[in-house]
Parts: sequence; structure tokens; C-alpha cells
Amino acid sequence: LVAFRQVFASPQVALAAAGIFVVLSQLKINVTNAYAGSIAWSNFFARLTHSHPGRVVWLVFNVAIALLLMELGVFKALERILTLYSNVAVAWIGALVADLVVNKPLGLSPRHIEFKRAHLYDINPVGVGAMGIATLASLAAYSGMLNNVLGPLPQALSPFVAFGVAFVAAPAIAWATRGRYYIAREATPFKKTRSTLRCVVCEHHFEPEDMATCPAYGGTICSLCCSLDARCLDACKPRSRMREQIIDGLRVLFPQPLVQRLDSRLGHYLGVFSLAVALIGGTLTLLYFQETFNGVDPAVQPLLWKVFFVLAVIAGVASWLFILAQESRHVAQQESTRQMQLLTREIEAHKRTDAKLKEAKEAAEAANLAKSRFVTGLSHELRTPLNAMLGYAQLLEQERTATEPVKDAVGVIRRSGEHLSELIDGLLDIAKVEAGKLHLHRDVVALPALIQQLTRMFEPQAAGKGIGFVFEGPVAMPAHVSTDGKRLRQILINLLSNAIKFTDQGRVTLRLKYQRQTATFEIEDTGPGIPGEDIERIFAPYERGRLIDKAGVPGMGLGLTI
Repeated sequence: LVAFRQVFASPQVALAAAGIFVVLSQLKINVTNAYAGSIAWSNFFARLTHSHPGRVVWLVFNVAIALLLMELGVFKALERILTLYSNVAVAWIGALVADLVVNKPLGLSPRHIEFKRAHLYDINPVGVGAMGIATLASLAAYSGMLNNVLGPLPQALSPFVAFGVAFVAAPAIAWATRGRYYIAREATPFKKTRSTLRCVVCEHHFEPEDMATCPAYGGTICSLCCSLDARCLDACKPRSRMREQIIDGLRVLFPQPLVQRLDSRLGHYLGVFSLAVALIGGTLTLLYFQETFNGVDPAVQPLLWKVFFVLAVIAGVASWLFILAQESRHVAQQESTRQMQLLTREIEAHKRTDAKLKEAKEAAEAANLAKSRFVTGLSHELRTPLNAMLGYAQLLEQERTATEPVKDAVGVIRRSGEHLSELIDGLLDIAKVEAGKLHLHRDVVALPALIQQLTRMFEPQAAGKGIGFVFEGPVAMPAHVSTDGKRLRQILINLLSNAIKFTDQGRVTLRLKYQRQTATFEIEDTGPGIPGEDIERIFAPYERGRLIDKAGVPGMGLGLTI
């Protein structure tokens, strides 16, 4: 107020300015404290529950608690709480200072400060143990338990007792544990060429100092996602969780049968129930101190005892339900993890199988390509002497001085050579089909002449087997059609040969339909037919119907030439 009176001449204005300044300052202090408290709440519960609903939630929660305590008027109890809390805070500061100025220079703790949860134990007995021992010692001094031995001085200097005990206990515990609980696993070094790394969970980019390798997700993960994730069960650092650390510590202090009993459903229930009862008792004790600060009311104590036992019964039921829910969640999580591991192994097996199939496919394609090249080269090599043989055969047939027996023999040679030439053309066609380079040609084909050739070719073959061969065609047949005559003739010959080959009785029918300037050929026989499951199979190279394979009839199937 004096300062503002130096600025403003009017006392009323100076008073108003001072009041506004005090309100703004207090508002700033309250907002800062609320935000700092929300950070503490969010960090604590994020580690405890692996959940982070947002800092605003904890800010509102912190403000609501402060408002509730203020409206209830429990200031006297808060004074005792803050006094006790100051001893706890000083004990924590003492353990922290001892770790920085004593443990690290002496090599009792790592040189660097590790903050990533992926590399830390849930509990470090150096800090937690030193703070706990110092807190108990300071509370003993503050409560006056040491007055009979050391006088009233420890009670007055209880914060200094907390700091001193923590400062001594931290190096002692670090030396006893050999610093093994500072780092749960060593950090994986990252390449210095990369300035940022991508988190596999949230997919954001962070600096390498904020990232850790995660074997559960198979990549790098940021510190926040690592803290919030609960499904991995800390697979990267075995025996590092709080429950496992407590069990390992109990095994050192107590017999194995007792530890097994404590690590059972009943032991967990007793632990949760005891914690709940202690919390209820502490709250009611603070309430009792608040209500009896100005004088003891005889009715307060019996009432609080009744409330305590009622709440204890409720806490017992709630603790049992909590334990059952935790066990169900744990079993479900284990089953989910087991199924995920099985699925992962199956995926890896499929990947290996797929890789082997690709290798086999590539090898087969390479062998097929080599075979096609060989067939093409062999066809060209055979065609050169074959053309010479056909040329000389034609010249000998035209020789006037040759006798008839000689001409007949030369004719047999020429026809055999032409047949061999057609076989070579077939080999080239097969190589082109497999290479995907077969091209169709648009030719003008005399359709009646083609039908006549086919009829004359297959009627003797059908008669030789004792079956009929019938052609059914339209009355008005076009004289010429536009198609690849060579391929059409080849397809019809193959189909008709196949029909006659597998027909033992009845007949084979070649049917031609002509409609809307489109000719359709149908070949029908009275043979065994083709089962439905073989319709797609017979058009593959070297594949035939299962009934034909069982009958032992030789052949390569339709697919290669069709």
C-alpha cells in the first residue's frame, strides 16, 4: 500500500490498486500451484494406471480438491499434513542430492541420468529406500519419540533429520545393491545421421534422446507411449516391474513357502484391504484432530469408530471385487499375449513359406525360360537340314527320268518332312505361348473347304474305331470367314482327335452354327465326359482329367496346344 501511495495521490486509488495487485498475485499463485499439481497427478497416475486422459482433467481434479478442502474448513488438519509432508519432501530432496553429489562421483550410480521408463526399474531402492528411512526417522523425531533419549532438539529439527538420514542412507543402499537397480537394460544406440525418429505407436517424430527400442512393437517408441502402454508387460526388461521386485525382495528376507502364500489371491487381497483400511483410518484421524482441536467432544470418537468399521466392511468387499477384476484382466491379457505370439509365429512361418515359394517359382520360371530358349534354338537348328531335305525331295519328284517306285519313296520322304516341319512349327508355337508372344493373324479362310478337309481326315479314323462321325451345319454357310486359319485348324484337329480317342461307342459330332456373322463350333461325343472339377484343370499345360490319368491313356492334355 505504501508503494502504491507513492504512485497515486489519492488514497482510495492506491488502496484499490493494491487490492487488485494482491488478487492478481494470489490468482497467479493459485493457477501455478494448480498446474504444478496437475503435472504431479498426471505423471503419478500415468505410471500407475498406464492411462493419460489429459492434463486438463487433472487440473480440474486438483482445483476441485482444493475447493472442497477450503469449503470444509479443514485448515487445522491441513497444517499437520503440510508439516508431515515437508519432512517427506525434505527426505526426497536429501536422497536426490546424495545421489548426484555422492553416488555418481563415487561410481555407485551411472554417470548419466536416465529418465526413459523403457530403461528403468519400477522401484529403485536407493531413492525409495533412503526416502522411506529418512521419513520414518523424521516422523519419529517430530512426534517426540526421541525426546527421552536426545531431548527436544530432534523434534525441533525434524526436517534436518530427514535430510541427513536420506543423505547417508542413499549411498549406503547404493553400495549394498551395487547400483544394479538404476538401469534395467542398456540403451540401444541410434545412428547419429538421423535427427528425428518415428514412434511406432503414435507415429510422431521425436529426437533420439526421447526414443527407445521396443521389442514388443518391433521399432522405436517415445517415452510417453512407453509409459502409457500396458499390453507389452515390460517385455524389454524382465523382472523389473514393482510386483516382481517386491516378490524378489521378499524371497531374500522370508522362506519360499511364505512368499508363495503372500503372492496368492489371499495375500493380494490382504494387501489391498490393508492399504484401504489405512487410508480410511488416516482420513478419519485427520478429521478427528480437526473436530477436536478446540476441545474434545465425547460423541465424536464413537461416531468415527462406527464410520470406520462401516467403511472397512465396504472396503473389504470393494477390495475383493478389485482383486477378482485384476485377476480376470491379467488372465485375459495373458491369453491375448499368447494368441498374439501364436499369430506372430504363424505370420513368420507364412513369410518363410512365401519366400521359399517365390524362390521355387523363380527357379521354375528360369528353368522354363531356359527350356523355351532351348526348344527355339533346336527348332531353328532342325529347320535348316529339313528345308534342304524337302527341297531335294521336291526336285526328285519333278525328275522325269525317275521311276514310279522311286517317286513313291520320294513322296513318302516329302510328306514325312512336311509332317516334321509341322511338328517343329508346333514346338515354336509352344515356346511362343509360354513366353506370351503368340500373335494371331487375320486371314480369309474358305470355311466349306476347311470343313471338308476335317471331315475327310476324321471319318476314316472314326470308322476304324467302329464309331460314327457326323457333321451338322447350317444350310446357308458363308464361303469365307476372317480368322487365323492355322490356329483354327489346329484347335479343331486337337479337339476332334481327343473326342475320337476317348469315344469307344456311339459317335462324334462336329456342329457348326452361324448367327449374326459369328461362326460357333461345337464338338460332341458319347465318351466318358469331363467331370465338373476338371473343367478348369484340363486347360493347364500338361494337365488331364483324373479319369483319364487312372485309365493310363498316354497323352499331354489339351492345354498346351489349345
